[in-house]
Amino acid sequence: MYGYSRTTELDFGDAVNRICGELEKEGFGILTEIDVKATLKKKLDVDFRRYVILGACNPPFAHRALAAEIDIGLLMPCNVIVYENDGGGSTIAAMNAGLMADLTGNTELVAVADEVNAKLKRAVDAV
Repeated sequence: MYGYSRTTELDFGDAVNRICGELEKEGFGILTEIDVKATLKKKLDVDFRRYVILGACNPPFAHRALAAEIDIGLLMPCNVIVYENDGGGSTIAAMNAGLMADLTGNTELVAVADEVNAKLKRAVDAV
């Protein structure tokens, strides 16, 4: 699995606000926010459901990961997505940080990834 997800009855805007708040409680800041719907409309004139990609970063964990593997920045920040579901509600999903360790083969990243995954999972579950 490359991610962990949950479905909620919250509408899209409330789901985005809630996950941002829960991520903050876990020590993450949002570095980037990509509005996929707006981008696809602007670039391709395509209508798409409301969908956002949040680039979340926890600085202490980012520092540990970079100290263990300088090129790990290619796989950062941790992406969290929120999109509206057909028929109502939203889905919230967070990347599996363990993929960083898997892709690099660097065993020093395993502990960092496990801790990051626990925080991301708590944030998603709290929504």
